[in-house]
This record gives sequence, C-alpha cells and structure tokens, in this order.
Amino acid sequence: MSAFSIVSRYSARMISRQTLPLLWLLSDARNDTRLEAALRSLPRGSGFVFRHYHLDATARRERFEALARLARELGHLVILAGDQDWGADGTYGKTRPVGPGLQLATAHDEAEIRAAAESGADAIFLSPVFPTSSHPGAPTLGIERFHALAQRSPVPVIALGGMTHERARELDWPRWGAIDGLPSTKSA
Repeated sequence: MSAFSIVSRYSARMISRQTLPLLWLLSDARNDTRLEAALRSLPRGSGFVFRHYHLDATARRERFEALARLARELGHLVILAGDQDWGADGTYGKTRPVGPGLQLATAHDEAEIRAAAESGADAIFLSPVFPTSSHPGAPTLGIERFHALAQRSPVPVIALGGMTHERARELDWPRWGAIDGLPSTKSA
C-alpha cells in the first residue's frame, strides 16, 4: 500500500496537532538583502528555508551560517535546500534526505504529492497557489484546486506561490510560506 493511499492524516481538525511552523520564509536572490529584517519580523517558532541557489558554494555556506545563526537565536526552524549537510533542522526540495530532521518536499500536482509522500516527506510545499513575480503568467492552482489537492495529501501541506498575509486569509489555510510576501521581504 502506498503512503498516498493511506487515509489522509491532514485535515482542518489536525491543524492543532501538527508541530510544523505555520509561517515560513524562503530565501532567494530577490529577498537576500532583506532577510535579516524578515527573520526578525517573523513570529517565534516560524520556519526558514535557505535556498540561495544563486551563490557559489563558499559564499552560499557563509550566508547560510550567518542566517541560520540569526534564525536560531530568534527561535526559528532552519531548513536547507540542496545536498549538503550543514547541520540544518531538515532538508527542502526534491533531493534525497541528506541528514536527520524534517524532509520538506515541493509539489505542483497530485502526482508530485504522491511521489513526495512515498519518498517519506514530512510536509509538502504545494505551489503556485497564486500568481508569482518569479513566474509571471504561469498557471496557478487557485483556491479550489489547492484545497482539493491539499486535502488528499497524507502529510501536512504548506501553501506557496504568491502568498501574503491577505492571500493566506483568502485561502483560509493556516500554514503558508513566502519569498516576497512578508512585509520585510517586499521590494522597496
């Protein structure tokens, strides 16, 4: 029996039982200069996903160390994208788990949700819910399709893609992440 065919353990009733952060900040070249302020603006116990694919290996490691230190001082969970084991609280993306901790996957449709669940993901970033500045004009899930997919997931789902506080309320989904959608990460 596949993990996806197991009765979903994630529903509106389960939200209070889940221990994953409700709010997530994802790093990117676009928000790099504002990350320290963004981390300070997050509620204690939020999640931070360090991606920074735009940096070379040495600069990426240095930036990770600095941001991870700040995030931990502020009580946030630190997740690392990629194949490195730099002591993060978990990994992010479609790569195989690198070390202990949370395994956060990405998905855009039902097949990717199934694959993530079967590979042992602890949670899934499901995107794009709304239009994003990183992929202008790209198709989005929209509210109804997001809910339909999220409710079929056997693991917790984190909404991603064009998310802001206002859109999270519109989506009526408590767990979400943003790159540009938090006040301290928006371009000036």
